[in-house]
Amino acid sequence: MTPALSRTEDTIAAIATPPGPGAIGVIKVSGPEAEHILRQIFRPARPREQFESHRLYYGHIVDPETGEPVDEVLVALMRAPRSYTREDVLEIYAHSGYRVLSRILSLVFSAGARPAEPGEFTRRAFLNGRIDLVQAEAIQEIITARSDSALRLALGQLSGKLSERIRRIREILVELLAVTEAAVDFPEEDLEILSPEEMRGRLSAEVLSPLEELIRAADEGRVFREGIAVVLAGRPNVGKSSLLNALLKEERAIVTPVPGTTRDVIEETAQIGGLPVRLIDTAGLRETLDEVEAIGVELARKKLSAADVVVFLVDGSREPEEEDRKLYQEIQGRPHLVAVNKIDIAGEENLSAWRRFFPEEPVFISARKGTGLSELSRRIFEVVVGDGPVEPPETAPNLRQKAACERAAGAVKRALSLLASPEPLPELLAIELREALSALSEITGEVTTEDLLDRIFSTFCIGK
Repeated sequence: MTPALSRTEDTIAAIATPPGPGAIGVIKVSGPEAEHILRQIFRPARPREQFESHRLYYGHIVDPETGEPVDEVLVALMRAPRSYTREDVLEIYAHSGYRVLSRILSLVFSAGARPAEPGEFTRRAFLNGRIDLVQAEAIQEIITARSDSALRLALGQLSGKLSERIRRIREILVELLAVTEAAVDFPEEDLEILSPEEMRGRLSAEVLSPLEELIRAADEGRVFREGIAVVLAGRPNVGKSSLLNALLKEERAIVTPVPGTTRDVIEETAQIGGLPVRLIDTAGLRETLDEVEAIGVELARKKLSAADVVVFLVDGSREPEEEDRKLYQEIQGRPHLVAVNKIDIAGEENLSAWRRFFPEEPVFISARKGTGLSELSRRIFEVVVGDGPVEPPETAPNLRQKAACERAAGAVKRALSLLASPEPLPELLAIELREALSALSEITGEVTTEDLLDRIFSTFCIGK
């Protein structure tokens, strides 16, 4: 049976706006029957024989069987190839609301369309050559971006920057493969267009090095796309909940002078340095006989083990104690930083004691006053991405694309090893170069499988 997403000759339709009340709701139709459907269910305010492409028309959607008006709408017909899918596309701009949109969509189906599968519009745009696979994935990342930095990164991918870098690497590989295969096909000619040393130099500088840059950028890009988990940890009553509220700029956690107020894990999302950050407020770490608080402490320790960054918070208004040292040793093996809180009520003697207490430089803050929070945010960012730029990389492969880059890099390294031998066999070298090319072709979609496309586009919403 042919998968639904492969039936590109069908006309498909879906609601393209999210459910719920809103100013307008949009229904999108793509395929050869788009104009036929328009003529069946749309009555323009001024009767006309022809509909111009890319022009808005005002009128009503009507039930063609009864002539009953369904809604007052605007419609636009975009003829191929100047459309999102490079097919004829019809968009209907109706009043938002489940009942009215469902009724219009039902009429569209009755007129000859079928329901679109998740991501099918974008899949058709890819299959029809309007975008490559990198750009298709970027569209999904734009929709799901949780921070300004993630959005900028996705827009860069959509513009074709990553595709262009992959294309340049592929061109070098194609050139070197052609030379290698010439040596395989015509061994008696004793062809040596490139010496092994020259080929090794080009593979290393023009292929492997750019691939390794992309792999490094992928790790940095993951942080900007997916964000980081920041766990606020420390003894009871050091100000973890106050710090959470200050970073969120809202009263999310209950704050009292009573130690042990927070007994559960509280998670909220914020942006720090342009990064999406999941802030996790935990129960104060201490030994306790209270059964509920003990459960909270156990949950806190589990969150510590999964954190990208641990902010170890201490109370600057009192002197360091042995319990602080034990807890600090517990988090030392994880990515972390130390924050000394309550500096607005702390004496200089206590702050100096805390500075001597830790082998690293703490951040001095007042969660209540908001002092030092910018520096804290900067230090959190540095723990995650080092002292590099706070902007997302220009291009950064996602997890699938990174895996393909790694496969290509592995093949290139094997090719370099072959070239380092006294008499490299061109047949084996050609195998590795073809493997590298195949891996890179999967990134942009020159070489794909149905399963791969199903996996990618099934993550899209129905109307995209």
